[in-house]
Amino acid sequence: MKLGIIGAMQVEVATLKENMKNKTVTTRAGMEFCEGELEGLPAVVVQCGIGKVNAALCVQVLVDCFGVTHVVNTGIAGSLCNELDIADLVVSRDAIHHDFDLRFWGRPIGQVPGFDVTAFPADEKMIEIAFAAAEAVNAGHTKIGRVASGDQFICSREQKERIIADTQGICAEMEGTAIAQAAYRNGVPFVILRAISDKADDSAEMDYPTFEAIAAKRCAEVVQTMAKQLGQI
Repeated sequence: MKLGIIGAMQVEVATLKENMKNKTVTTRAGMEFCEGELEGLPAVVVQCGIGKVNAALCVQVLVDCFGVTHVVNTGIAGSLCNELDIADLVVSRDAIHHDFDLRFWGRPIGQVPGFDVTAFPADEKMIEIAFAAAEAVNAGHTKIGRVASGDQFICSREQKERIIADTQGICAEMEGTAIAQAAYRNGVPFVILRAISDKADDSAEMDYPTFEAIAAKRCAEVVQTMAKQLGQI
């Protein structure tokens, strides 16, 4: 097993990079791929940059150039669910594009032509391991559900309510579904792990800067715990 770990921003991957052993850094497509061992598991940690195009490109490089066999997307998200508070954790059951809209041609929101699914399903074993790791870090504060992604920072109640109605997602962010789609296309097992940084509503502009680092650090702790558990499989 070789694990690819993707975060959009430096704050989401910095701790993981610091904790890697025997690491080398390679630049591809303008991204720095930090390859080594995390908790004894062969791994590549990379900051892909914000947005779905960056995220999908990153997965393809990980598969083609680094031979990763499994992918984890770590980072922060806005809550779309009343049960999810700031610093709580989400493990993806599946992931959907909330801004991919071909309803004009009779397709549901999020359905990409050429795929047999509308929401891309995460790997069951990786879901199980991610949930166990999240509970080990912050017991009682993890929810498994749908991740909704789009190239927008969600910061109004109107946006939030539309995404909930269209997708039934429990959190909103900007990369996860692109990573899911690319991994699904390549037949690579994946899971998305997100810590809640804001409520994805009119309070987001205040909450996000305050809680971004706290949420990202919590996610990094969970990913490191996951790496330890995956290394024992």
